[in-house]
Amino acid sequence: MKRFVLLFLSVLLLAGFTFSVTTIEFWHAMSGDRMRIIEEMVKDFETLHPNIKVNAQFTGSYDDTLNKLISSSKVGMAPHIVQIYEIGTRLMIDSGLIIPAQDMLEKDESYDVGILVEPVINYYTVDGKLYSMPFNSSSCMLYYNKTLFEKAGLDPNKPPQTYEEVIEYSRILTKKDASGKTIQYGLTWANFGWYFEQLLAKANAPYVDNNNGRTGRATKAVFNNDAGVKIFEFLHQLNKEGLILNTGRANREQAAQNFVSGAAAMLMESTANLEGYKARMESNGYEIGTAFLPVPNKSVSGGSIIGGASLWLMKGHSDEETKAAWEFMKYLSSEEVQIKWHKATGYTLVRKDAIERLHYERWFAQNPDNFTAQLQLLVAPKNYNTAGAVIGVFPEARTIIETAYERMVAGELTAEKTLEWAEKEVTKLIENYNKFYK
Repeated sequence: MKRFVLLFLSVLLLAGFTFSVTTIEFWHAMSGDRMRIIEEMVKDFETLHPNIKVNAQFTGSYDDTLNKLISSSKVGMAPHIVQIYEIGTRLMIDSGLIIPAQDMLEKDESYDVGILVEPVINYYTVDGKLYSMPFNSSSCMLYYNKTLFEKAGLDPNKPPQTYEEVIEYSRILTKKDASGKTIQYGLTWANFGWYFEQLLAKANAPYVDNNNGRTGRATKAVFNNDAGVKIFEFLHQLNKEGLILNTGRANREQAAQNFVSGAAAMLMESTANLEGYKARMESNGYEIGTAFLPVPNKSVSGGSIIGGASLWLMKGHSDEETKAAWEFMKYLSSEEVQIKWHKATGYTLVRKDAIERLHYERWFAQNPDNFTAQLQLLVAPKNYNTAGAVIGVFPEARTIIETAYERMVAGELTAEKTLEWAEKEVTKLIENYNKFYK
């Protein structure tokens, strides 16, 4: 197909035809190999759309990208498209700087939004309107080392499902040397607030009021509930028994290194890192396994929520440029692109037809670990808890949760008292935010 397009363009140029090229700016937070894949996608798109030029620019981390967008918008220098992490949804809606994806969809009969996976659409739909276009959606799952499971006498095809089972497995998997030093832990993790949000949704509990801020603007945090306390008690028990290897606040790469090197047998992390973990573990002689996140008990029927980011269409550009940007946004959520992206990274597929295609091609049968997070999302109940919370102060709220964990581990407060403190602090943030945006 690409060869045909290039041949067609050559014929047109020889015949004297010229194209009016529309240039659009695309800001993203994908570094390393992911940046290379983005650049390949841009080239493929430009081949199919020779009248559109896409300047793709890496703008740092998700936080960096959001901050750059805010500062550039003040001087009228915003891009046409920007990739913003999922927790920026409320802030982007309130900013007044965006064109909702729903507005474009209502004018474009060529795109059927029904083809998109419900858990993803549910997250980015607020007050009945889809505000951004899904692209790199992820979910959190439990990674485990099948090789270490076998060595410890555990069934490598039966990962733990509940908090108690994680604790029991960790007791078996934790190893000490002759001097009493721990040389292998049951579980490792980075103290990152996202994991608490995931475990809370998996336990089918809300983070904030007004149905997680989806039937009205959230006014307070409500995570100091039975589910939230059980999560902190679970983590407290792992720490008290020395079964968990902490890496410090949000130090996700160190936690990953602990896992792929065999220093810990289990890890809670994003599916977006799956392909990298596979390669690193194989080079260390280990076999990877993936499982659903644990729940308080097997009767709980919650589900994980999506992470990652989506694409936002910005105001302030000509109609021609906006239409060109919209074409690129649609392209990045197309079936072919989503399959390429998923296979290269591990990010979950955002399209039903892409999932069906890989199923019928038996790709998932050959790569079952790639299906774990996808299935975890698909079997989750469709409710406000699994849709995810919508607040404008999520980065700050995560910092408070991380501080709460540190205080509990240090013995300053019990699990319940720690969450009580965190809930009050996040509520203050929400109240201050709402005063500013009302």
